[in-house]
Amino acid sequence: MDDTIAAISTPIGEGGIAIIRVSGERAFELADRIFHSPRGRPSEFPSHTIHFGNAGTNGEVVDQIMLTVMRAPRTYTKEDTVEINCHGGVLAARKLLSLCLENGARLAEPGEFTKRAFLNGRIDLPQAEAVMDLIRARTDRAYALAVRELEGHLSAKVNDVRERLLTILAHIEAHLDFPEEDISPGTRESLLRDMEIVVGLLQSLLATAREGKILRDGITAVIVGRPNVGKSSLLNALLGQDRSIVTPVPGTTRDTVEELANIHGVPFRLIDTAGIRRARGHIETIGVRRTENALRQSEVVMHVLDLSRPFHVADHEIAKQCARKHVVLVLNKLDLPRRLRLPSRFSSCERVPLSATTGQGLQDLREKLIELAYTGTAGNTNEAVAINERHRMSLSCAYDLLTSVKHSIVVDDPLEIVSQQLRTALDAVGEVTGKTATDDILERIFSMFCIGK
Repeated sequence: MDDTIAAISTPIGEGGIAIIRVSGERAFELADRIFHSPRGRPSEFPSHTIHFGNAGTNGEVVDQIMLTVMRAPRTYTKEDTVEINCHGGVLAARKLLSLCLENGARLAEPGEFTKRAFLNGRIDLPQAEAVMDLIRARTDRAYALAVRELEGHLSAKVNDVRERLLTILAHIEAHLDFPEEDISPGTRESLLRDMEIVVGLLQSLLATAREGKILRDGITAVIVGRPNVGKSSLLNALLGQDRSIVTPVPGTTRDTVEELANIHGVPFRLIDTAGIRRARGHIETIGVRRTENALRQSEVVMHVLDLSRPFHVADHEIAKQCARKHVVLVLNKLDLPRRLRLPSRFSSCERVPLSATTGQGLQDLREKLIELAYTGTAGNTNEAVAINERHRMSLSCAYDLLTSVKHSIVVDDPLEIVSQQLRTALDAVGEVTGKTATDDILERIFSMFCIGK
């Protein structure tokens, strides 16, 4: 990390300003070359100050800029850092970036600024991942989760597990140093109690995995049904805007229509689909096929039925396609005379009567969607954090190993085996915070970041 990196940190496009970030031991030397102001040279400016001047070389002015000087270690990367605020616009930002690259910097790799913050000890891996979660958050709940993890709440819980394991390992290895002394029954019971506490902490963290997935990735919810049962009207009602075309003509929706909805803080990817029926023509065939594909990928299905029309054999066929999914029957058109009689085989199905036109029952549907998303278990823990899939894999490995350790202690296995299992569990826990993370893990994490972050 002895080189200096630069990148545009703001989205490409027209705007009020664009920001070019430069970090590394030659950041101020670079700034001296390209920044010109009667007040002096950037290398002489006090830390955390901002200065107005011209950017350019050889007498050519590229732009008028505001240049911020931040000296290590009080910076995002803990390295000397310069940030250039130039006029917004694709050309201005790219010209200034080129100016930086021509004067001693190289183009930063995706996530390299955050990676340097991690490698330099300013943040750990969960905090680095929280940066990306913060950028990608689509609801207030997801944003609040990212902020808590950026503040280190998840890291503190994982580090607590690790410290407890280190203490247990120290006791085990102390006995290894004196092999002639067996572990007394009291010591064995004490070790098992300590192990139970650690296993309980791991269970609490693992219980948050489902909520973490929901808040980070969202839930795919597909709206299916026969033509003209009100699928598009339901999508519009859930979104609070006219997104899908609604007409009395069957087959108006011929393609899938996708939109993101915030339902009680959970991001739902809602997919309105073409009515499932015997296709009439090539276009409808494609639409029905896409509906079936969306149905296969869905996590929650809203099967819309028309209360004002009798049950049809096509409704039964659609229900068969929804097998093994979390399904809610949406009994639409509650405001019209009722003619629908559900067969007895649907008596155990979740159902919500509503009117997509008047909004009656819509709140009940939102609550039912949340219930189905969490399947009655996730989201009910007292933890203020929620782990991601990478964390889950590492902590699950540690949990399985510690279960084996408990058994080994009970059956009086050799302490060398117990010690090795504990060390492997420690490595698995350490992967979460980055204490034992491999280069492959780091590469996978930071490659998901955008350039400039």
